[in-house]
Amino acid sequence: MPEQTNPRPDKPTPPRPGGPNMKMSKGIVSWLVFFGLALMLVMVLTRQWQARETIPISEFNRLVANQEIDTLVLKTDTIEGKKKHVEGMTPDANLHFLVKYPPTAIDGDLLRELSDKLPKAKISREADSVFVELLVSLLPWVLILGIMWLVIIRQIRNAGAGGGMLGNFGRSRHRIQSKEHTNITFADVAGIQEAQEEVHEIIEFLRNPKRFQRLGGRIPRGVLLVGEPGCGKTLLAKAIAGEADVPFFSISGSDFVEMFVGVGASRVRDLFKQAKDNSPCIIFLDEIDAVGRRRGASFGGGGHDEREQTLNAILVEMDGFDTSDQVIVMAATNRVDVLDPALIRPGRFDRQVYVPLPDVQGRYEILKVHARKIKLGPNVDLRRLARGTPMFSGADLAAIINESALLATMAEKEFVEQEDLEEARDKVRWGRAKRSRAIDEKERELTAYHEAGHALVQSLVKGCDPVHKVSIIPRGPYGGVTFSLPEKDRLTVNRTYIDATLKALCAGRIAEELIGHDMNSGAEGDIRHATNLAKRMVTDWGMSDKLGFVHYGEDGQRPAFFDLGGREYSDSTAEVIDREVKRIVDEAYQATRQIIMENRDKVETIAKALMKYETISGEEVNALIRGESLDRPSVGDLLDAEQRDRKVGLARPITAAPKPSPNMGGGPLPQPG
Repeated sequence: MPEQTNPRPDKPTPPRPGGPNMKMSKGIVSWLVFFGLALMLVMVLTRQWQARETIPISEFNRLVANQEIDTLVLKTDTIEGKKKHVEGMTPDANLHFLVKYPPTAIDGDLLRELSDKLPKAKISREADSVFVELLVSLLPWVLILGIMWLVIIRQIRNAGAGGGMLGNFGRSRHRIQSKEHTNITFADVAGIQEAQEEVHEIIEFLRNPKRFQRLGGRIPRGVLLVGEPGCGKTLLAKAIAGEADVPFFSISGSDFVEMFVGVGASRVRDLFKQAKDNSPCIIFLDEIDAVGRRRGASFGGGGHDEREQTLNAILVEMDGFDTSDQVIVMAATNRVDVLDPALIRPGRFDRQVYVPLPDVQGRYEILKVHARKIKLGPNVDLRRLARGTPMFSGADLAAIINESALLATMAEKEFVEQEDLEEARDKVRWGRAKRSRAIDEKERELTAYHEAGHALVQSLVKGCDPVHKVSIIPRGPYGGVTFSLPEKDRLTVNRTYIDATLKALCAGRIAEELIGHDMNSGAEGDIRHATNLAKRMVTDWGMSDKLGFVHYGEDGQRPAFFDLGGREYSDSTAEVIDREVKRIVDEAYQATRQIIMENRDKVETIAKALMKYETISGEEVNALIRGESLDRPSVGDLLDAEQRDRKVGLARPITAAPKPSPNMGGGPLPQPG
């Protein structure tokens, strides 16, 4: 391979105005001004509002006559003074006083008269300071405004991380990651081999762009990663950046939208400008459907919508790319049907890479990647776990590994065992087992009949997924669960599988009604699932003879503008759809009822086993259907045995502890001769 070169040499980034030094100096000045104003306020208030006792003029004349005054200060309309400390006063007595005089009474004659009567007192005259009075009245408001500036406005300025106060909103909030920071390569990505191969040429272009320019080829400017949540779209984008060893600009679609109009478009321009300055690089827009929705599909309808302006800016920036820019724009979404057509046309996001849910082999590879971080026991079979997790995403599989490690840790185990992985799988999909919940015996019996009906029909009807295990332990919102273990991944479903699934869904309610002689609301999920399945058969999959090969389902491509749930077919067609859905479900119900009646004894046997053991495996269900019995101890037997062992241990006499053997250092113990 030719030497990897960068056609654009690294160039130092010019310092931006308002750098760290300027910010530091501005901050110091701001705090100095604040503390200076606070100190001035404290000094003025201390001087002006020192505790003084207001006395009448008669009391003041008495103090003057008795020579009990130490100091006097004559002002415009008041006389401030301090009394002498005489016998009988407490040490903390207030000696300061204030006398209010008419403004015309305080003059030079009063000053001379007081000086003659109080020869030992310090008497002076001061004019009231207009500046001090004004400062006392205005300084609290200045402090309030200063605090507002420091707390509120500085927060707004710091929100943009540089620049001016309102100009910071227009700065992009992207995160730049290099290979050293992400440390993610294709070795950390598994289960999406086809998607990895499809983006391999993008890595080659970023490594050696001259190789593609030699024949005049143009690399796709935008790559749209499409897939279900948790399939690894963001991880794949990071791995591409890690393999190409280029900067990775990551930002979410929601980060473009702010409360100010035009901010999103400004951030788009700033993001693309910085990306071009750091090319070759990758821009990754996560959840682009937040700003890339089809235009005109909102109640605003105009061109001044903030999201539309942001989308227009993205379209313009992607159109302005040159072949020499070496900037690849990648985006991820799980709602490609709502994106604007201008965004996914050739020349913009002209390549869509579908990231599917992993198959059996993909799930096995993903489990191996995540299992490298934990200790696995010798009995762990990741292939069995991969086979038992159909339609699980990569995020779900990572959660299973993590939950299994937590379960093993709480059980004080040295490593993770297969049962921990199985329990973690059930917890991620159906919720935590609630073993301590107190359940009414009648409700527990109905739940056992319900799950026994599911297990029997799934085991007898051709086309159903094999039963993995059945449990009447409450888990999540369910009172009991029948777990299936599909033999293969299904990208499509056939009529045989759908009919068998409908019968399995109806079996729980029928078993409650026929054998338990009652019914409860636990079949709500089965009823909803069966109805939706029958409706899709009629409206989406063309499996109705009366309606034929016509689509009557919802159209995801139609704009949602003023779409309040109206349908695109007549009322008579709606009646036919309702009758067909009812007919399909009723036929499955009647067929399942016949199966339950013919195998009533087997349903009762499975239900009794569930009442005794609470959880039985698929192999045990098949054994019970064949007429065999289960010999393993029940949960009650294990609890009784544990109670007996505890009583025996308490009744046994306490003996002295044996002396330590000289061989307790770890060597082999001596064997009897």
